[in-house]
Amino acid sequence: MHILIVEDDLELATSLKAMMESSIGVTDTFATIGEAEAALLAFKFDLVIIDRHLPDGDGLSLLSVLRQLRPRPATLILTALDDPIDIVAALDKGADEYIGKPFEPMELVARARAVLRRYNLDETGCTQFGNLAFDLNHRSAMIGETVLNIPRRELGILEALMRRAGRVVQRDTLEASAYSLDDEIESNVIESHVSRLRRRLREANCDVNIRTIRGIGYMLVQE
Repeated sequence: MHILIVEDDLELATSLKAMMESSIGVTDTFATIGEAEAALLAFKFDLVIIDRHLPDGDGLSLLSVLRQLRPRPATLILTALDDPIDIVAALDKGADEYIGKPFEPMELVARARAVLRRYNLDETGCTQFGNLAFDLNHRSAMIGETVLNIPRRELGILEALMRRAGRVVQRDTLEASAYSLDDEIESNVIESHVSRLRRRLREANCDVNIRTIRGIGYMLVQE
């Protein structure tokens, strides 16, 4: 899961990033509409959280960019402008959710997850492949009732593979699922993560394996 936050308050942006990364997935933050638009056109995001009062305009202007993306990310407006007229305007322009500031962190996470579920075919937030299950809401992988102990970056890679089980997932998609845009990524780091992830699945008696598609990426297959 990859999240984009557009917020010019550095302290709040840092707090939101930590909150989203601990509960949902890899998160990038930008302070302006221009920076966010460039990122949206260059990379795939699953959820975009947007403030309205930004240095270069109203964050709602990003909704027209989001409408053109395929697949379109889920969108949540987080702003101090909580007048009913403002809320209706945002929803009419394509926002999926609208939360006023100040807000309760637990409510924000819950609403973000709810918005993401609407974009997921499995309304329970869980996906299953072989004897491996992945809970998208709580970001946990399970074999039966046993929750696997998987580090955060490997978990992001596994989530990306589970969402496309049986299909080839390109290497850059896995990078985006495990790292934010400003992280330094070594040339063989995805291969290392996948190797460790394979070992964890094997040791847990998982009947699913990660197959390398040389020159393209990886695919989750059932043995």
